Amino acid sequence: MKKVMVGMSGGIDSSVTAYMLQEEGYEVEGCYLKLHNRNDGYHEKNLSFIKDVAEFLNIKYHVLDLADDFTKEVYDYFVDSYLEGTTPNPCVKCNRQIKFGAMLDFAKSHGADFLATGHYAKTDGKFFYEADDKTKDQSYFLSQVSPEALPFMMFPLSTYKKEDIVKFGAKLDVAFKKITEKSESQEICFVETVYTDVIKKHANIDQVGNVLDEKGNIVGEHKGYAHYTIGKRRGFTVYGAQEPHFVTKLDPKDNTITVGKRTALEVNEVIVNNLNMFIKDKTLDCSVKLRYRKNSISCNIKIENNIAIITLNEPALGVAAGQLAVFYDGQKVLGSGWIQATK
Repeated sequence: MKKVMVGMSGGIDSSVTAYMLQEEGYEVEGCYLKLHNRNDGYHEKNLSFIKDVAEFLNIKYHVLDLADDFTKEVYDYFVDSYLEGTTPNPCVKCNRQIKFGAMLDFAKSHGADFLATGHYAKTDGKFFYEADDKTKDQSYFLSQVSPEALPFMMFPLSTYKKEDIVKFGAKLDVAFKKITEKSESQEICFVETVYTDVIKKHANIDQVGNVLDEKGNIVGEHKGYAHYTIGKRRGFTVYGAQEPHFVTKLDPKDNTITVGKRTALEVNEVIVNNLNMFIKDKTLDCSVKLRYRKNSISCNIKIENNIAIITLNEPALGVAAGQLAVFYDGQKVLGSGWIQATK
């Protein structure tokens, strides 16, 4: 019998994942990741749900404390990115370093043949693919996971819709029904309301600064550069403006933001580094997704020295340094890289 370690968060997706795999005949164990040094009952609440599900399934579960690793690899990176004027993607970092890095190592050390999670994505052991439920697809966030990890990964929810999993769990057992009734977890696990609340714990970001136009002229005022990301159109003043202006550049050193009209956001070329590729080709005709909620754009990619130059077949708007560019061939993920610069 093959053994599967299931990353269990206390949510309905990972709970149903454990149930499905057990029904398929796998030996299942759970693993809860303690990623925050919180004393507000957060972990206790999650673990109470996991305990009920584990008892129903009659499986063992582990608590893996990775709070220090998470702080170093994900939380500090998140804070530093905003202070440096870039837009981070902590979920991507967490998937590579924590969930399918440290947790996968833990699963292997406990004799597991596979690590399964409640992510909505597909894998054949060589590539990631989009899930059938495109509204929940998480292939974008998984695209930096090491290719060596893919043969050990399982995503049982890949062909399901989220609403169906919730309905299924509600009918399964009282332990699962209780989970379906709790509120959905927030998009970034350590951001309770807005990201600036996190940044304020580490730096004074409420410092009024100048708004510049594309020629460097002072045209307005803002409340502190870290409150803004590329493409944002509110929260700053442009004197006498008759039409919307958008943030096109952040300068942490001078605490300035540069703004322009919508056309100033248009980008035709994107340079990315720190590539994670699932193919060896150095030239690609494919599509690229430059932000999770954005549509993919057809493009040509040339790769050299772990840097990719992406030439877009149509302009993209609001492309931010620090975000991830993910390369697709249809639903298949070919690789990804971190956005460094745009033209």
